[in-house]
Parts: sequence; C-alpha cells; structure tokens
Amino acid sequence: MEASELWVGFVGAGRMAGGLVRGLLQAGKVPASNVLASAPSDKNLDAWRQELGCRTTHCNLEVVHRSTLVFLATKPHILPGVLEEIRPAVGSHHIVVSLVAGVTIQTLQRLLPPRTKVLRIMPNLPCVVQAGAMVFSRGSNVGDEEAALLKSLLSSCGLCEEVPESYIDIHTGLSGSGVAYVYLFAEALAEGAVKMGMPGALASRIAAQTLLGAAKMLLETGEHPAKLRGDVCTPGGTTIYALHQLEKGALRATVMDAVEAATNRACDMAKD
Repeated sequence: MEASELWVGFVGAGRMAGGLVRGLLQAGKVPASNVLASAPSDKNLDAWRQELGCRTTHCNLEVVHRSTLVFLATKPHILPGVLEEIRPAVGSHHIVVSLVAGVTIQTLQRLLPPRTKVLRIMPNLPCVVQAGAMVFSRGSNVGDEEAALLKSLLSSCGLCEEVPESYIDIHTGLSGSGVAYVYLFAEALAEGAVKMGMPGALASRIAAQTLLGAAKMLLETGEHPAKLRGDVCTPGGTTIYALHQLEKGALRATVMDAVEAATNRACDMAKD
C-alpha cells in the first residue's frame, strides 16, 4: 500500500502515540494530512496540529470512520469504554492496533466485532526519538500482509520484532521499564564522576555517550556482552577493580530481579 493511500488514526494522543507518528512522518511512511488523532481535550492535540501538521478531533468515532489503520493509545482503564463506543463503526477493512498495557488480544477481540483484525504492540519511550525497541503480536484474523505493513511502519521508530504475545510482558520488564534502569545507571555513572571532581553537566553527557557507544557496539558487532566486557578489562587494571565492586553490590542479580518484578507486574495488570 502506498503511503498516500494509507489513512492512519490514533484514539488517544499521548507522548508514546506522538513519538510513533513523528517517526512515521519523518520516514515518509504516511503524509501528515492522512493522520487523524482524537483526545478529550486540546492539551495534547495542539502539538499534533501545530508541530506535526496532523488533523485532530475530539470524536473517537470520526477517527474510525476516516481511518483504515487505527491505533488505540488510551489509558488502560479508559479502553473498555472506548471500545464500546467505536465498536459499531469497526469493519472488516480496519486494522486495529493496541498500544494499551495489560490488555490482551483475546480481550480486544472479545470487545470488538467478530473477525476484526487486531494486533498488539509494546513500544518503549525512546520511540519518541526514533530509537525505540518494539514488539508486536497478531490476532487470529491478521494475515501476513497486515503484519508486514505494521512492521514496515513501526521500523521507522526503531527496532521492531514480531513475537508470541506471551513475550510482550517480558518485553515490558526488559525494555519498556528497562529504559528507566538505564537512566538510573547513567545517573549513578555521572554522580560517581561528580564525586571525583568532574562538573555534573559534563559527566552526564559523557555517561550518556558511554551508554550509546556501548549499545551501538553490541548491535553492530553481534558479540555477547561478556565478550565485549572482557575486551575492556586488562589484568590488574582499573576496569576489573571496578567490576569487582559491581559484583560485590550484586548488580547482575539485582537487574535480573528488576526485570522479573516488572514482568510479573505486567502479567498481574493483564489479570486485573
């Protein structure tokens, strides 16, 4: 499908949805005139109109009527009411994509008309700077064509992989929440440098670039993290002394526990 032929709607216009549409527009995947977003107030919609050039409305039904690809980007507790509202307007030509945390494909299919094409995606915050990590899963009525279309669109916002739905909660613990673990580590790196006498702003920039460079090496070399970590260490050098301190602080086990805790919480939210 040509970009000019694709009409994209967003029910909900928060930061994550804005990051996704910004990536679509910058990559030329769809023109701004083909994007329509709805929200209860103009608080978020102003940026969609003024900065992105998209069309906006306060009517969720208008989004469904005017779009083929519909992203659901509301808060979880609001979604059931939204689905009840738009259900009469959803047809066989629609592709419905949910960004809503904790709401399963089974629930979406139950609340929408039979045979609705439903997919579920889980982005993370760096999608707003087109450096995200996303996974998506498809419902029983979605074919390869629709899945390929979604992957092509989302790849403009970062890494995008199709996975079994059971992986989505794990992705939440690994990457959705994981960016906060990285921010905490970056903060600690910088504060360590400040303690040793470096100005805070400079330390923060260097910490961020250190994380960016390390991540780029992981992706581009394909090497296991342990291999790259070993390459930095020299016998009796500074790095092995520092790693010893991190091991004494149980950094590895603590991070694994954090991923487990966030994953379990995501599973619990799906049951609520």
